[in-house]
Amino acid sequence: MSKFFTLIVLLCAILSGNSVSATNRIERVLTLDEIYTLADECSKTIRADKAALDEAGAAVREAQSKHLPDINLSVMASFLGNGLLTDRDFSNAMNVDMPHFGNNFAVEASQLIYGGGAVNSGVAMAKLQEEMASVNLEDSRTRVRFMLTAFYLDLYKLHNLLKVYDRNIELAETLIETTRSRESQGVALANDITRYELRLQNISLARHKIVNGIEILNANIVEMLSLNPQTYILPDERLLSFSVEPKTEGYWQGEATNNSKELQRTSLGVKMGEQGIKLARASKLPSLAVVAANHFDGPITIEVPVINKNFNYWFVGLRLSWSLSSLYKANQGVKRAKYATTLAQLRHDEMKERVSLAVKSDYIKYLESFEELASYRKSLQLAEENYRVIETRYKNDMAIATDMVDAANELLNAELQLANSQISVIFKYYKLKSTTGNL
Repeated sequence: MSKFFTLIVLLCAILSGNSVSATNRIERVLTLDEIYTLADECSKTIRADKAALDEAGAAVREAQSKHLPDINLSVMASFLGNGLLTDRDFSNAMNVDMPHFGNNFAVEASQLIYGGGAVNSGVAMAKLQEEMASVNLEDSRTRVRFMLTAFYLDLYKLHNLLKVYDRNIELAETLIETTRSRESQGVALANDITRYELRLQNISLARHKIVNGIEILNANIVEMLSLNPQTYILPDERLLSFSVEPKTEGYWQGEATNNSKELQRTSLGVKMGEQGIKLARASKLPSLAVVAANHFDGPITIEVPVINKNFNYWFVGLRLSWSLSSLYKANQGVKRAKYATTLAQLRHDEMKERVSLAVKSDYIKYLESFEELASYRKSLQLAEENYRVIETRYKNDMAIATDMVDAANELLNAELQLANSQISVIFKYYKLKSTTGNL
């Protein structure tokens, strides 16, 4: 029964490992750079931020258009009723016949010469908002890339673990066959075979979970890249040959200062606050414009009796307008803009500290990953040596079955830790690039 149960478990593990291949999957080997390119083209998040950037560019052009002259054209036809003429004390009222058809045609143009800097500040503010949209796009690209990097490295890790478990399944099967042979010779117990079969069952179950994890990660990447749902992504086997240099913390701090999207956003917030002050002050200043107009009206109603003729006149001049109430009303707006700028500067300074601390933390973990990798390589070497020694002793009846199981478990754990550690080094590197805004 134990042999039959073991065969059932192995069969389920094999079927689960091939569940995706049975659905006409499309295998595709992708590198990280290829995934980044696909994300730039297909990610819904990035496409939304690209649309926001286009909108911000349109807002800049709209603000710049305020430098252009204003031209107004009006045409009106009207019905005029008869007039009423009275003395100043409202006596001696009499009707005045009026021509009943009235017409008006007017063309007016004005060009702003000076507006207190409101137009220029509005254009500058729109450009800052466009720059903010560009920073948001780059930040979204970094976040999407880092998320895909995490999925991709986890996928690579699980494929590596799958190979490790496959090797250990083969090792466990070999050990079971060896123990059966020893049992037939009377130098091993049936209980030893049961232990190895139980270990094989546990390994097979763990392998099944890894296969499920691969399918989940694959689905996440496929969805984010808008690929065919049947696509089965295979990580590039050359990934571990990627050379990672442990550069100094000063280098990464400099990268963060120059490229951090959080710092760029808060810096733009300060600049936008300064432009807000200029806009608030502009409302206190007068505006000067060149105006020109041509009017063609009829009838001429300023005479009594009314002259039933058309009258055309035009003018060119300067128009000065100044809202005197703004001298005391706009002060609160200026104060509010100054407070907003001060707040933006404080947030920028705070963000500098946060980014610096995040870089330092990621850098320490980055260096730590190299130490872990060296340690796990040594552990694997020792586990392999220990397994060979125990295996030799077991074959010579100098070790019991429990020793053999323990040695095999230690070897499995060492292989898993090394596989995880190799990916961890690369992940910590990309995490550092993401934190510094250079991914």
